[in-house]
Amino acid sequence: MSKYYVDKFLYTTDRDPDLLERYKTEPAQYLDWWEQHLGRRLGDSDAETTSWLAFTEQERTALIAHDYVTLFELGAHFFLSLTIYIGIYNDDYEAVTGPLSFQREYRDKLMHWRGKTYPSVIC
Repeated sequence: MSKYYVDKFLYTTDRDPDLLERYKTEPAQYLDWWEQHLGRRLGDSDAETTSWLAFTEQERTALIAHDYVTLFELGAHFFLSLTIYIGIYNDDYEAVTGPLSFQREYRDKLMHWRGKTYPSVIC
């Protein structure tokens, strides 16, 4: 796994409401677009790019499915993963089951990691 590349995807997508909406509504198309236009940038301009970064098939599948449990287990940073999916799901969850509903689900689905070392902090 390229922890850096997945974390970069989570970070850059989460900080832009338009990108976040695209990821929510059309994840496969957005992921392809992101790789082509943002993923290989070094910095905030097109002046420098890299060609060696790419998602693995497992990462791609998890990102498209919004499978935050798999991303966590692959080593994606837990805070970046939590905040992007709060941005995507929080309003929908709160409308049905009240405040912090998504956060509770996130916690519950990762409860099997309780007492273990988080994959994203293992070097």
